Amino acid sequence: MITKLEQIVAKVKDAPNKRIVAAYANDAHTIEALCEAYKLDLADATLVGCEQTIRKVAAEHNFDISNFIIFNEPIDSKAAAKAVELVAKGEGDILMKGLVSTDKYMKAILNKDAGLMSDKATLTHVTVIENPNYHKLLVVGDVAILPAPDLKQKIAITEYLIKTAKKLGIEKPKVAIIGAAENVSLAMPASIDAAILSKMSDRGQISGAFIEGPLSIDLAIDMESVQIKGMKNEVAGDADCLLFPNIEAGNVFYKTNTKLANAELAALVMGAKVPCVLSSRGDSAKTKMYSIALAALMV
Repeated sequence: MITKLEQIVAKVKDAPNKRIVAAYANDAHTIEALCEAYKLDLADATLVGCEQTIRKVAAEHNFDISNFIIFNEPIDSKAAAKAVELVAKGEGDILMKGLVSTDKYMKAILNKDAGLMSDKATLTHVTVIENPNYHKLLVVGDVAILPAPDLKQKIAITEYLIKTAKKLGIEKPKVAIIGAAENVSLAMPASIDAAILSKMSDRGQISGAFIEGPLSIDLAIDMESVQIKGMKNEVAGDADCLLFPNIEAGNVFYKTNTKLANAELAALVMGAKVPCVLSSRGDSAKTKMYSIALAALMV
């Protein structure tokens, strides 16, 4: 079982190289991450963006981009569209966000004419977090795309969390459906969704995982809290996956981990025909490199 992000890198190094197409790859962090991925024999790269800026940034930071393909497109939205087009045509295995804003990146992916979306697919954001205070990786969602997922979307997110956890070598992932408390309350609709997801798991409608909810965050990841409160189930205190009730809860958890707990992470958009790397424009090159490794693992 993979318990560290570095182990993802080690695992995908032995697989054939994938080609990443980076949308508006004008920034140093994106280029550095792609150079590192190339050096580690994880992936080849195609950079779509302002060629003059890309070469200037590479020269300023001494990045060797001689083995990369470059498509010149100085406008960010057009660069995102071109990157999607290349992937849809089979000229890339993974899409990656560069300096383009998330809304323009997502618009390019969601373009029905682009060919990256299947009918009825749900796009969602999956993050793998390595927190030094937790004993294994946490697979969480959704922290960046779906503001207030309905039950149908929560089912899709849960299935993507399970799929990702299985790729990490977890045979039967433990999924905690997060709420403010462990009791079902009519005043908290998310707790009702959590109970439904748990029951669907019990009846095999969502398979391949232990699913429990609602669970407060302490009951999901802290065994001492579990023992104090007397909670007994397969997930409590040892969750592999966390499904958040809305984007506010998920995003606060995500940023609290990175800013206050020195957590490292990898992040993807799932639901398109290929994995799509979606990290913040301010994320480090290391985060982006880990995200590339995770994408290669998911291809």
